[in-house]
Amino acid sequence: MNLQTKIRAKCKAFYALALVALLLSAHPIAAQKVVPPVSKETLKVTLPKAKEATLKNGLRVVVLEGYDQLPTFTMQMVILSGGLSDPPDSRGLASFTASLLREGTRTRTSLEIAEQVESLGATLSANSDLSSFTTTVTSSGLAQNLGRVLDILTDVVREPVFPADELEKHKTRTVSQLQLQRTNPNFLAGERFSRVIYGDQHPAGFVSSPVDSLKKTTSADLKKFHSEHYLPSNAILTVVGQVTLKEILPKIERELGDWKRGDAPKTETRAVPNQSAPKIYLIDRPGSVQTVLQLGNLGITRTDPDYFALLVMDKVVGTSPTSRLFRNLREDKGYTYGAYSNFGGSKFRGTWAANSEVRTAVTEGAMKEFMFELKRIRDERVAPDELDNAKHALVGSFALSLERPQTLLQNIITQKLYDLPADYWDTYPQKVAEITAADVQRVAQKYVDLSHLQIVAVGDAAQIRDVLAKYGTVEAYDSEGKLIKATDSK
Repeated sequence: MNLQTKIRAKCKAFYALALVALLLSAHPIAAQKVVPPVSKETLKVTLPKAKEATLKNGLRVVVLEGYDQLPTFTMQMVILSGGLSDPPDSRGLASFTASLLREGTRTRTSLEIAEQVESLGATLSANSDLSSFTTTVTSSGLAQNLGRVLDILTDVVREPVFPADELEKHKTRTVSQLQLQRTNPNFLAGERFSRVIYGDQHPAGFVSSPVDSLKKTTSADLKKFHSEHYLPSNAILTVVGQVTLKEILPKIERELGDWKRGDAPKTETRAVPNQSAPKIYLIDRPGSVQTVLQLGNLGITRTDPDYFALLVMDKVVGTSPTSRLFRNLREDKGYTYGAYSNFGGSKFRGTWAANSEVRTAVTEGAMKEFMFELKRIRDERVAPDELDNAKHALVGSFALSLERPQTLLQNIITQKLYDLPADYWDTYPQKVAEITAADVQRVAQKYVDLSHLQIVAVGDAAQIRDVLAKYGTVEAYDSEGKLIKATDSK
């Protein structure tokens, strides 16, 4: 019996919940019907654990053995430095470094890397966000090719040369992408919202690399960042698939055992600025037939004790077609194709936000309904059937996620990065099931913070400014992010 089959056997009770989750998502009206609570005994499960080893140079190796009925693997090298390690005057440096890893090494050109990866039917990618504290280099392929893929991954991680010509091409592509992004109202809303919440001194205040920072970046800058942060003692190698630690460890020792140990600079978790009074930030797009709305404020860190209560609250409010925002703004009012909410947390506090894209003519109505739902989740306790539906959907989605190697890999990494308890994923469904209506109301009152609610709107200012002014001071910007003028609410 392979690991995936064992997971299915151990999680058999989950799959009924997964079916419920799918049915509720497909049929919003059905979601309003009562679903019996799930027994806490039913939710007890012990998931297979990964096996671990540490090389002499400090590289940690984590392997989830025998997963997947197919003879495949997914492998990820996690460097414990990312955008949060960028110097303040070089935003995007970690991201640039990750993007250029595949563009040539001491022994391979970018074309050779691409051809070799393709010939093996494998994948290889690297990424680091501006507000991330990690960089990830991910590969996947057939288990029989793991050794050869590991050789390529090791090469791009250890020996990149960051060719100047490839860097210039990357700059040109990135500038073009940034120009294109500025035509997307959802990008403009996210950009302004991040800046409003985090300011211009915190990495999370940036959703894209500043052009001036991008243009001045040199190959020497990338090499310096790489030499300081890409170190075995600052990395974790994880593998999921039809492999065993015993089988793969000698290959890892051969490829990475002589990787020189070093101490990476400590990444400081920057303080998040104090939140301001409610305000409306309007990005003017003359002639726009739609308004993008985003409302929210600071949330929690990933390890906050309120995580599961906020997870359930968010499900009730807006993560799916069965949630309140969607049913109100789309199913009932017909203002939009969708209205949602989301939250996230890292080693610093994330955000909780609600958003939608509505017709310009119904901006006022949409704002009214958003505020109605935000106040309702704070002022009224969630009904038992609605609470149980939300918890069933969350546990069911968790069950389905265990089918994906990438999710298991991410679960392992998350547990390591945030130093979560060893049984964190075993007890995940129980923790969801234990959330009460009182818990939901408590976190709603704490994190749906109307006294610090920030509102971003992207649309035709001539049509929507007066509507927005009913909710507070309006500050207007153009699509380049330049302040037009500030107007007090009437």
